[in-house]
Amino acid sequence: MYSDELPHEVILSIQRVLEVQQTDNVDRLDALSESFNAVEILNDFFPDGKSLSKAARLNELNLAETQQELQREIDELQKELRVSQDPDRMSVIQEMISDLLGQMSRIREKATESEAVVRNITKDIQVLDLAKKNLITSMTMMKRLQMLVNAITQLEDHIKEKKYNEVTQTLSAVKQISGSFKSYTTVPSISRVWKRIQEIQTQLKSQLDADFDAFYLQENKHIQSSQIADACHVIDVLGPDARMQVVDRFVALELKEYRRIFRTNDEAGQLDNLSRRFAWFRRLLTNHELEQGRVFPSEWKVGWHLLAKFAEITRDDLTTLLTKAGSNLTVKVLLDNLALTTEFELSMAKKWATPFKDILKATDKQHSEPGRPITAAFEPHMGIFVDAQDKVLADMLAPHRKNKVTGMKNQAPAQPRSSGEGSVTENDADSATPVLPSSTDLFYFYGQSLEQCAKLSTGQALFDLCSLHRKWLRIYAEEVLVVLPKRSAAGMARKSTESRVDVDLLKQLSLHINTADYCQTTAMELEEKVKQKINPEFKDKITFQVECDLFISAISTSINVILREFESACDPFFATLSRTSWPTINQVSGPSPYAVELVKAAEQVVEVIKPLIEQKKYLKNFFDKASSVILVKFTNSLVRSRPLKEIGAQQLLIDMQEIKAYLTKMPGEALTSTSYSRSLNKTTTRLEALLKVIVTPVDPPEGFILNYTLLIGDASFTNFQKILDLKGTPKSVQNNLLDSFLTITSTKTDLESTSFLSSLDMDPASGHAGGSLISPGASRVTLPMGGINEGIFATLAGPGPTGPSTGSSGTDTAKEGRREVFSDFRRLVSFGLRKETSTGS
Repeated sequence: MYSDELPHEVILSIQRVLEVQQTDNVDRLDALSESFNAVEILNDFFPDGKSLSKAARLNELNLAETQQELQREIDELQKELRVSQDPDRMSVIQEMISDLLGQMSRIREKATESEAVVRNITKDIQVLDLAKKNLITSMTMMKRLQMLVNAITQLEDHIKEKKYNEVTQTLSAVKQISGSFKSYTTVPSISRVWKRIQEIQTQLKSQLDADFDAFYLQENKHIQSSQIADACHVIDVLGPDARMQVVDRFVALELKEYRRIFRTNDEAGQLDNLSRRFAWFRRLLTNHELEQGRVFPSEWKVGWHLLAKFAEITRDDLTTLLTKAGSNLTVKVLLDNLALTTEFELSMAKKWATPFKDILKATDKQHSEPGRPITAAFEPHMGIFVDAQDKVLADMLAPHRKNKVTGMKNQAPAQPRSSGEGSVTENDADSATPVLPSSTDLFYFYGQSLEQCAKLSTGQALFDLCSLHRKWLRIYAEEVLVVLPKRSAAGMARKSTESRVDVDLLKQLSLHINTADYCQTTAMELEEKVKQKINPEFKDKITFQVECDLFISAISTSINVILREFESACDPFFATLSRTSWPTINQVSGPSPYAVELVKAAEQVVEVIKPLIEQKKYLKNFFDKASSVILVKFTNSLVRSRPLKEIGAQQLLIDMQEIKAYLTKMPGEALTSTSYSRSLNKTTTRLEALLKVIVTPVDPPEGFILNYTLLIGDASFTNFQKILDLKGTPKSVQNNLLDSFLTITSTKTDLESTSFLSSLDMDPASGHAGGSLISPGASRVTLPMGGINEGIFATLAGPGPTGPSTGSSGTDTAKEGRREVFSDFRRLVSFGLRKETSTGS
């Protein structure tokens, strides 16, 4: 509970909040302290019993004293308030504030008067200062005007004499000095000078254009390269527009001959002469760099401008030619010309150590298409390349697809193909590759076509090629890797009487599993490679997940077919088990011949596929399912061969131990998982419990029923009936046993209502392993096997039906379960009536 004393820190905090002062005069009842003692204070007020009669009087005295103290405090506060609200004191303060405001007003008036006096005194000085400033500005501008006029005169003389080196300096000075007169152009004299400067620049531009044209065309031998080099510096002074005009004029003149020679309607301008275009430009560029190009400053990048204009003209011509070719355009012509163009662009980029697109962007004009290379003309026609790849892939896979279709039509396993695929024979078993050669050929071709396309285009064409690759991966997974052999009726009949393993088919299926796994892994690598090469806007659209799922599905299908072969190899021995007459067996020997042969047949399948399947996870999956197949078919055959009798059940126990021993070592040490062993032991333990109950004699009944409750562990009337049916107990004996079972289990409240026997089908289908199967160990690949997908003796919520299995749906199963509950009830009523009858008699 709570402590009798508060902590010292809490007491101090409360005192600070309540403003309780630690003084000697504080009432002990008002003070908070660690030494507060209510008993002591009460004893002081009431020292004896008689003083209690004065309690009312004492209370009145204390109240009166408290009232007097409060009244004194009120009087003191009222007195202090009257002093603070003294009217005389407030009037004095108001007078002081009024005097202060008056003084401030007088100071402001004096300051205004002083300012006016100072302004009047300095008025003449300000006028003189303004006159001085204007005079200095006028003198400066006159000097500059004189300098400008002299510079203009010199500039005119230099222009006439074509001394472009001096023109550069003088023109630069004129432009710099004239800039200071820009705000004075309204002055007539300055306006005339300004106009004269513009006329001189226009005249100079015309003269330079004429000199440059003469130099370009080599019409005037007196124009020296040095003179044109000096003229280039003059152009730089005139501004970027003048420079661009000179460069464009030069480029137009240089490429005039190119336009004339390589017109699209002439033979030289056709697609088959594309290499001549590039050779012509290389010669032009070489001549330009050795002769005329040397006069231009390097920062003008005249070579880049020549290349950009050449690329623009060539791109437009190629667009026209490719469009005109239309359906006559072949893949060879397209790729040959595209390769030539790509090689030319790469050589130009290497020459200037600058990407080709960057060269085009550096020389872009305002109204041109920015940065479009020559190869852009081929982009709309790359569908021809993709279609060609489609045809090549169709031809490459046609033999495998054709043989596959033929094999299915003939309802027989595929025969060996010319390419090395198909059934693997004994002669080439040792040299067989771990994957189908067609898969490596397919991805090798993918790699080549991807690299080729990436060199030509990394945009829409590469995306279309990727879509094509996905298409043929789907076809390969669905039409080449999926093997579904169809057997004839005669073949099925033969399988029912003898055990034969189609070794070639098993090897082919193992090869297909390896191939599908290889394709799935390589497809993911291909996806990453495409994403590295393709343009950013297409990256999010690249995915091979659907195709990878198809390869996983192909693996599942192949494992299913192997399982069917495995089941077919074991079926004759399970048929022998089903036909065995156990009541005729008088003694137990070693394992039955069918069990020994069953193990040999299973080993034959395992020994074929185990060294061939590369990925161990698929082998683990197969072993999980194969173990389920054997255990389910053993259970179903056991049920069909009833009655078992005690000796027969003992023999089946020995047979099951033989099968269990093989299943335990079937995967091998490297592939045996904990889940596999745990599930195998769980299932076989249940089978052993079932057989041990059957082995137990029914006499005495109490011992037999007690053994049932210990081994099976339920009180289900239906499950007990199943045991009696399996033992072959006569109906007359069954009634007494059932009565005893109800009597004994009614007192055992710890028994469950269901057990693993609840899901035991007493009339299993004869075609395939029936019932629910749980594979030993977790399956890594989902196999849609239809009936071989879960486990034997799956624990259900209630007891299963006693009659024949009809394969009904979940709803029908629920109804059947309800009918069984009522059946148990009717049996119980019948048992009660028999007891009453026997008592009455």
